[in-house]
Amino acid sequence: MILQATGFAVLAALSPTALLVMAVFLGSERPRETALAYVAGAMIMTVLMAVTVLLVLRGLGLNQPREHSPRYGLRLGLGVIALATAVVLLRRGVPEPGDPGEQKKQGLIGRLTARPRPGLAFAAGLILFLPSATFIAAVQVIATSDADTAATAAALITVVAISALIVWAPLIGYLAWPDGTVRLLRQANGWLRVHGRTIAVYGLLIGGIALIINGALGVASS
Repeated sequence: MILQATGFAVLAALSPTALLVMAVFLGSERPRETALAYVAGAMIMTVLMAVTVLLVLRGLGLNQPREHSPRYGLRLGLGVIALATAVVLLRRGVPEPGDPGEQKKQGLIGRLTARPRPGLAFAAGLILFLPSATFIAAVQVIATSDADTAATAAALITVVAISALIVWAPLIGYLAWPDGTVRLLRQANGWLRVHGRTIAVYGLLIGGIALIINGALGVASS
């Protein structure tokens, strides 16, 4: 259970945009406070969504043996959503600077980072860490298992920590090695701006295919 949930959490952590925003905040006038507020927003949203998904699925009884088909049907559905999203992004190709969708995205990111300050950074963490299909998939693996309370809590903490790794790890790096961390993030920014979309798309593809296979096999065996 924990290995499968961890795998989906790693895919959920692939957020080049979140890392780019962190680089901006760490380069602001108040880097510590701004980055900390960003991480706080990201962690609060991640924990809140993890607990919510867990409670909803447990409330529906999907962890019960008799709910074998609905449990795997949910995984199949999440896989279809992730795969469909990846296919749509692939068909669009690399966006041009004048593309309306790209302008809207860049406009949102621009507003979040134009004047970096703790309050805005906190909001950015909340917005950028709204749950993805792969994150929900990671939590549903835990929620639909028959693990006891201690094992469930440990698995949930692991998923939350991995899913938000892209923001809290740079903050820790900055606190230990400020100049070096900022320099590394700036160097990574150029590469991420070119390849970040590809990373996100292939993360969705891998997660979607894995969920579809797992869900289909589960439904077929019921």
